[in-house]
Amino acid sequence: MSPDEYCQHKAASSGSSFYYSFLFLPPQQRRAITALYAFCREADDTVDEASDAQVARARLDWWRNEIDRLFAGEPQHPVTRALAPHLQPCNITRARLIEIIDGMQMDLEQDRYLDFEGLRLYCHRVAGVVGTLAAGIFGARRPSTFEYAERLGLAFQLTNIIRDVGEDARKGRVYLPIEDLQRYDVPVHEVLAARPSERFVSLMRFQAQRAREHYRQAFALLEPDERRAQRPGLAMAAIYARLLDEVERDGFRVLTHRTSLTPLRKFWLAWRTWVRGKPPVV
Repeated sequence: MSPDEYCQHKAASSGSSFYYSFLFLPPQQRRAITALYAFCREADDTVDEASDAQVARARLDWWRNEIDRLFAGEPQHPVTRALAPHLQPCNITRARLIEIIDGMQMDLEQDRYLDFEGLRLYCHRVAGVVGTLAAGIFGARRPSTFEYAERLGLAFQLTNIIRDVGEDARKGRVYLPIEDLQRYDVPVHEVLAARPSERFVSLMRFQAQRAREHYRQAFALLEPDERRAQRPGLAMAAIYARLLDEVERDGFRVLTHRTSLTPLRKFWLAWRTWVRGKPPVV
């Protein structure tokens, strides 16, 4: 299996919404974004699949060293070997890849966030940086397009947090900011025990409004002449925005249920957005 085939398999088997937005890209861009996505998946799996935090830290340290080897021209892992040809053409920097690893390590260092500013840093590292790198791969030309991609990545991560509240709680993690929990009188122990309430639904409605505001802010930064190149990001946004709609339509039952879209529906949303080339309505 070649490095590119390894990354393709990693992306396809994940079932992620991101995979469907890559399908319509030219081969060179598709290989680059698939390699970047596979890198993020490998780093994320390093944390999520490790039963021991010390082992996870050691593995993340290995990835930091592997990034150094990548930029020294000596990558060892199939993902970094696939990523190597795209570093210079797509402006993929060592600092940004390290920042993604730093975001993954935050999951080993803390499982609560006092306020939204603290959560914003986490979202920036694990999603905003990825969005910025992806925008470069897609051919961004304006500084505002990178700002759009950062804000869109944040919106994606906020959507993930909303969808995965119950799943994360079962791992002992609560990404909802403590200040928000207190404002809506939702004790952390109720989240950890998966006890829904009207107070919790009000809290989640607020989180959804915050996510939608970040989508709107992102779309406002994307100039019309950049939309065509950034269609993969817009396709992702269409899928994630629809997912957010479904979570809300389901009554925010995220403590006990995990809402998802079928592969066919994801493909249809991605294709329709690609053809239209416009941001979805949120």
